[in-house]
Amino acid sequence: MASGSGEGSGFSADDYESLVATTDVELLKRAWRNEKAAPEILQYQTALVQRSREQIQLMEETVEEFAENVFVEKYMFHILKTDVWNRLSEQEQKFAKRCTDDKEKHLEQSVLSRLPDGYQSILKQSIASEEDDMVPEPPLDTFVFCKSKGSIEAFQLDDSKEVVDLVADDLYILRYNSVKPLIESGQIDLV
Repeated sequence: MASGSGEGSGFSADDYESLVATTDVELLKRAWRNEKAAPEILQYQTALVQRSREQIQLMEETVEEFAENVFVEKYMFHILKTDVWNRLSEQEQKFAKRCTDDKEKHLEQSVLSRLPDGYQSILKQSIASEEDDMVPEPPLDTFVFCKSKGSIEAFQLDDSKEVVDLVADDLYILRYNSVKPLIESGQIDLV
């Protein structure tokens, strides 16, 4: 039996090369090269372009969903105890609830049940803690890149007395918690 002959698998090396050569990516590359090199306009590849657009859109949605789930998973206990919970979609709420239940169960079985009574909280370091000091919170004082949609005069930064004028279409690096009201009102965008 020759190795790599494809016997038994039903595919030969030529079949594999043919399959790889006909993926949508390869077909797009071929269409682009042909269009670029041809002395005339070639036939538009409607089905290929539509399939590619749908695949890209699906990938974007998957990446966005993954990014949201990573955020929800990282700050799940914070989300459950704040108004952030109300901002989540129903699907995200189910995900957050399932994550917190699973993490709580895992920590109780593996660690918390072995600790002294005053230290078995998943939210507090000890019963002496007044706050949920074991709950990570998003860093709202972090700097973000933002772009003003219009001129905003005499905008006060943070709790300081510093006042700035934001010019339309200019880029700024400001603390998120300073510009959060402007983001929510649609006056600036994060970039």
